[in-house]
This record gives sequence, C-alpha cells and structure tokens, in this order.
Amino acid sequence: MFIRSRRAFDTLTPPEVLALAISAEEEDARRYRDMAQRLAENYPASAHVFEGMASEEDDHRRRLITLFKEKFGDHIPLVQRGDVAGFIRFPPVWSRTSLTVGTVSQEAAAMEAEARNFYQRAAQRSTDPDVRKLLGDLAAMESAHEQAAERLEAKHLTPSARAEEADTQRRLFLLRVVQPGLAGLIDGSVSTIAPIFAAAFATQDSWNAFLVGLAASIGAGISMGLTEALSDDGAITGRGHPWVRGSVCGVMTTIGGLGHTLPYLIPDFWTATLVAAVVVAVELAAIAWVRWRYMETPFTSAIVQVVLGGTLVLLAGIFIGSS
Repeated sequence: MFIRSRRAFDTLTPPEVLALAISAEEEDARRYRDMAQRLAENYPASAHVFEGMASEEDDHRRRLITLFKEKFGDHIPLVQRGDVAGFIRFPPVWSRTSLTVGTVSQEAAAMEAEARNFYQRAAQRSTDPDVRKLLGDLAAMESAHEQAAERLEAKHLTPSARAEEADTQRRLFLLRVVQPGLAGLIDGSVSTIAPIFAAAFATQDSWNAFLVGLAASIGAGISMGLTEALSDDGAITGRGHPWVRGSVCGVMTTIGGLGHTLPYLIPDFWTATLVAAVVVAVELAAIAWVRWRYMETPFTSAIVQVVLGGTLVLLAGIFIGSS
C-alpha cells in the first residue's frame, strides 16, 4: 500500500507551482459545472452564473498552460491539491443529497478566497516578471469571482433560506473549528478503553489500572496532537496555526481517555470498574449523537461505528485482562 505524502507549499519549485495552478483551475471549472448542473432545474439563472465562472476558470487554465510552455517546455507535471498541504478538502458535489443556492454560493466564495490566497502567495515567491504578473492578475480575477458569488447569495436567499443557510454556516464552523477537538475526543475515548480495562482485570488493582489509563491517555494525546499539527499548515485554508490546532486535538484526546481513567482513583476495584463502565457508556452515546447531529453520519451508522465498536473494544480489553 502506498502512503500519499503531502508537500509543503514553500518547497514547490516554480514549474510545480504553475502545474498546481493549472490542475486547480481545471478542478474548479469542473466543480462549477457540477454545481450548475445540480442547480439548473430549480435555479436556472444561478446555474448560468456558475457556468460562466467555469468558463473563466477554463480561460485561466489556458493562460497558465501558455505561460508554462513558454517558460518550462511542453511537459506539465501532474501536481494536484491533494499533493500539497494546506488546501481545503471540499466534498464532491455528486455526493450531496441536497444542494441550495446559498450552500454553493458560500462554497464558491471559499473556493475563490482560497484561489486568491494561493495566487497572491505564489506571486510573492516568483522572481520571473511574466509569471509574477500573470499570478497577480489571476489573484485579482479570483477576488472578482468571490464578490460575484456573494452577490449571487444576496440575490437568491429569501429570509427563510437565509436562516437555513445561517444554520448550515454555523454547522460548518463547528466542523472546521471544533473538528480537531472532536476528533481527538473520539479517538481518546475509544482507543484507550481496551488497555485500561485489560490492565484493570489483569491486576485487579485500581491504582495500577489508573496508571495504565493515565499513560495511555497522555500517549494518545501526544500522538493525535502531532498528527493534527502536521496534517495542515493552515497557510492557505486559514484554519489557524497548526500547533494551536494540534494542541486542541491533543488535549481533547487526553481528556477523552481520562474520562474512564479517573474512576480508578476509587480504591475498591469493582466499584471503580462499574463507574468506569458507566462513563464509557455515556461517552459512546454522546459521541454517536455528535456524529449524527453535526457530522452528517446516519444515525444507524453512528450507533454501529461508535457504540458497537466501543463495546467490542471494551469486551476485548476485559477478555484479554481476564485471560
């Protein structure tokens, strides 16, 4: 199995930067056409706007290809957003069960803001005057696109639709800002169950179980914190400093493990184990609800993935510790 590593933007060479811009423009054009196709039946005027934006992205791509060939030759390396750290990962349009003008307008504005930031940063790095000029021009054009998307949203959103989109925006904010902490809490809660209960039933001693749980929680927090911090430098997405985000994820991971570790401060082993099991049940139920309510996971899937999975982990820990 191949693990896809992601390069930092600042390590890209000038040809790689232009190649990335070419593939990004092609991807955005296809995405706008997907949006237009989904909106065409109910919002033909909005669909026409997105078709126009797609055509302009095609023009940007052609200009970039022409400049690339002039500067670096005919072979354009395949460099995609997924190869470079710091880009937003938008879900594919075809996977959406419902799509509104407000939703796609907000997403388009985010796409154009990301493209503008990318071109501005790339222009600042470029020493070639022709490359710098084109990248600067494209940054200005992306700003105009962003404003057009905002005007489209203002025109087509009714008061009730605005309320709906405001709720969506809050949900997206929770996912983008709270997600590192929530991911850490889930990982810390589930991944530490087995070692804690295995140690508890193997030693029949509350203090030893507490020490194992404390070590497992802190270790998981460090691992998850580093993983989150190194996954995205935030330079293009604007998600904030990676180490701040990693710290949030790490702390919440540790807290997730400590929830069912702290009961083992109770000296009586069976009392501590009963309290810890109740805490685990509450944690798993809460995590399943959060995944269903805020992460668009079907309720049945949330129950199966979290509650059933966590229960199996718990039973595995008890079985291993008792054997």
